[in-house]
Amino acid sequence: MFSHTKDLQFAAKPDGPDATFAARLQEILGGKWGALTVAHQYLFQGWSCRLPGKYRDLLLDVGTEELAHVEMICTMIARLLQDAPMSARDAVTDHESAAFGALNPAHLIHAGGGPLPMDSNGVPWNGSYVTASGNLLADFHLNVTAEAQGRLQTARLFHMTDDPGVKQMLRFLLARDTSHQRIWLSAIEELRQDGLEDMPVPDAFPDAVRDRELANGYLPFTADSQAKLGSWAADFETKDPVPRTPAEAPTLPPGDPRLYDTATTD
Repeated sequence: MFSHTKDLQFAAKPDGPDATFAARLQEILGGKWGALTVAHQYLFQGWSCRLPGKYRDLLLDVGTEELAHVEMICTMIARLLQDAPMSARDAVTDHESAAFGALNPAHLIHAGGGPLPMDSNGVPWNGSYVTASGNLLADFHLNVTAEAQGRLQTARLFHMTDDPGVKQMLRFLLARDTSHQRIWLSAIEELRQDGLEDMPVPDAFPDAVRDRELANGYLPFTADSQAKLGSWAADFETKDPVPRTPAEAPTLPPGDPRLYDTATTD
């Protein structure tokens, strides 16, 4: 059961309108790594979690917080769009003219001056951005990535505005993204300590090939590869990337004539 508290988690009030920045702020709302994505991702991971207790509750807690971030960002976008110029005639000053040229017209035409489930390019948010595999270690690793990408984009947006009110909200989101990254990293370690999952995922599946060299070898596919100097290569045996068994260049049989493939002739 969900309940809604009218108070925002943090103030979402700019010092003044800025329709241009409202279009940019859409990225951390409806972009691939935006709040809509992580809110759905964590909640779906929680709802499909087969393990009751602390991990399921963690996912639902953080997912619910991300819904609060959705509301904050939506509120900020609506306030940034306040009094946006409706036409070039309405844009009296040079600043207003620039704002009219750079705003997303869908903000006015589709949403009546409000936010939309889309990214900064106007691409609609897509449920395919959400991953909930049922394997907690795989999902938690992705959650770290999602928070890192979201924080990266928020940090970039921070330097695209001079509005003190907007910056205050972005600072809050950056701090919470920091916390979430650390939470998922901690949860990854706890999964291992609890003996529930380990690398490689899924750890319960045996090596596909009995020869352990395939699972423990580093294959440098780049001539004079400097990657061999990394710790990941030092921990593995470096081997030449040659076929394990003799394999000739593939020659496909003739195609089905009903498909009208272009075929070679002798």
